[in-house]
Amino acid sequence: MATNIGMMDSAYFVGRNEILAWINKRLQLNLSRIEEAASGAVQCQMMDMTYPGVVPMHKVNFDAKTEYDMIQNYKVLQDVFNKLKIEKHVEVNRLVKGRPLDNLEFLQWLKRYCDSINGGIMNENYNPVERRTKGGKERSSKGYQKNPKSLQSNNMHNPGSGPKQGKTGAVANAGDSSTEVQALSGEVMDLKLSVDLLEKERDFYFAKLRDIEILCQTPECATLPMAVAIKKILYAADAKESALSEAQEYLNQSINSAEPEPETETENDA
Repeated sequence: MATNIGMMDSAYFVGRNEILAWINKRLQLNLSRIEEAASGAVQCQMMDMTYPGVVPMHKVNFDAKTEYDMIQNYKVLQDVFNKLKIEKHVEVNRLVKGRPLDNLEFLQWLKRYCDSINGGIMNENYNPVERRTKGGKERSSKGYQKNPKSLQSNNMHNPGSGPKQGKTGAVANAGDSSTEVQALSGEVMDLKLSVDLLEKERDFYFAKLRDIEILCQTPECATLPMAVAIKKILYAADAKESALSEAQEYLNQSINSAEPEPETETENDA
């Protein structure tokens, strides 16, 4: 069961769009940003869907806006983890800030965990909308069944009669611009997340190399042929050419020189 998942696990390379599609399909929501799941209500309902009846949905606030209300949702989630003996610490203080990367990582872990239960097969008898009503109010228009602002403004403008041609064109242009801005904002967010993930991966592998370097520098290992060969690779100055062949050649020479020469049999005088 996927409770402890390493940061280099494939689960943490699942993209934002795939996570949002997973949430929207299973819970019948219409989230467009990862930050919209920062309240913890989505995570609670995902666990409720995975383990029906375990989550006290009447305690889950889908309209949570303040950090205090969000923290209450995460307390419910942590209690569920404890009850199911799931060893996962929830970084509540970071998640409630709505930071995209923190929330994405937690949702990536949650998806991997839920997919590991019953092969990720959805419970066809589970009604997410009905379960949400038992947990409180229906999710606000910001979470699901969301109408674009341009459509709202069109409906509010001159309800008794059709709008004038000029104003209709202006509203349409504003709607197009808003859609374009949202699309570009999404692309920028994807790029930021990609950069953050790449930096995290870089730091991970750099830390591994640093550990290897420290080990090779210890007095017990520093003069060993294998340690010397590894340091030749680590300290190679030319980035274009691989130092692997040089290290292998040195290692082979060291092994050959260390092998004892075969003894020559001398003929005994009769």
